[in-house]
Amino acid sequence: MKFVIIAALAAVAFADYGSVGSSEEAEILQHDFVLEDDGRYNLDVKTSNGILVSQHGSPDGPEDSVVKSGVYSYTAPDGTPVEVKFVADENGYQPQSNLLPVAPEFPHPIPDFVLAQIAKAAEEDRNRSPEDRYTYA
Repeated sequence: MKFVIIAALAAVAFADYGSVGSSEEAEILQHDFVLEDDGRYNLDVKTSNGILVSQHGSPDGPEDSVVKSGVYSYTAPDGTPVEVKFVADENGYQPQSNLLPVAPEFPHPIPDFVLAQIAKAAEEDRNRSPEDRYTYA
């Protein structure tokens, strides 16, 4: 059953990869998939249009869920090489790539009067009784 799920996920992943690049067909140059008796697996795929996928996983997550990690790479339609490393575990899918967007830095320093107000509010909270701590007038 786990093999069927993993195969289905790989098929969906490759369908998505194919839509990123050009409409020409690509040949699979390498497809190595090893599934161990204990549920561990290794997958390596290489296509003629430059898509590379390498991942491994095991049923080490909560309730025997599959924990996996790996890397995939391809060339974006504008010619930019894309590489994404990832881990997928009980904390979700965690990609890492220099092409992923990041939040901008705060645009300016926090003014002193704002810091003073934050400190004053924290002091007032500390001085409240436990019963009144979350009651505001």
